[in-house]
Amino acid sequence: MSGRADKVLTPEEVVGQLHSGMTIGIGGWGSRRKPMALVRALLRSGITDLTVISYGGPDVGLLAAAGRIRRLVAPFVTLDSIPLEPHFRAARERAAFTLTELDEAMFMWGLHAAANRLPFLPVRAGLGSDVMRVNPELRTVTSPYADGEELVAVPALRMDAALVHLNRADRLGNAQYLGPDPYFDDLFCEAADAAYVSCEQIVETAELAKAGPPQSLLVSRHCVTGVVESPNGAHFTSCAPDYDRDEAFQKLYATTPWTEFADRFLSGAGEHDYQRAVRTWHEEQQ
Repeated sequence: MSGRADKVLTPEEVVGQLHSGMTIGIGGWGSRRKPMALVRALLRSGITDLTVISYGGPDVGLLAAAGRIRRLVAPFVTLDSIPLEPHFRAARERAAFTLTELDEAMFMWGLHAAANRLPFLPVRAGLGSDVMRVNPELRTVTSPYADGEELVAVPALRMDAALVHLNRADRLGNAQYLGPDPYFDDLFCEAADAAYVSCEQIVETAELAKAGPPQSLLVSRHCVTGVVESPNGAHFTSCAPDYDRDEAFQKLYATTPWTEFADRFLSGAGEHDYQRAVRTWHEEQQ
């Protein structure tokens, strides 16, 4: 964990602390509050051979289409209003990476186990389902108490680094969500050796307390390595209440061949090039 008081970084500085072969956790849920600016910075780098842990959305689709994923651990990969992420599907159909598909509850308890530095946590989810068949490496445990119940031992989902996006943060790494759901971003940060928070706006610490109730202060500075101010940094996913999902652009993404989409929107030198390309596209639609 970083000992710096001021943890502000650029997306490029975040990616400069990552390397090929890492296990990367990506927060958010489906096409909601994904750290897309950090994912785009990752795409501009040469980093590859990643194990990605995610409640998957376009973060997974982009990395899969670009051939950066070696293994994916996820309960689903969706664009929400488009049920199955098409670029993920195409990469999976050509066997571009291995997949560990877990029940949503199993995935959550894997995060809890990692955040609490436990090797596993026992759950009932998965028993009697094909989750056990398609993941033969999963094991069961027997309760040591009188009930003797058999449970699934969900392994901890430890990560080398986590990337999350929240509405507000201070320069120390305290971060706040203002929308309807925390999406387990706190668990991602606590389950990782290093955690990087992008946000819509960096504010003074006192402003965080004024903007929402105490429970909205989701991520604490002790588990944050770096903070990135990235307005519109979750685009094209939603970041309520700051903005909704860009449905028109998401549809474009879902229906455009990967190379064509990447050439137009992801070939720039930085995040400002992406945002400018998106604005130009929207102007052309008017």
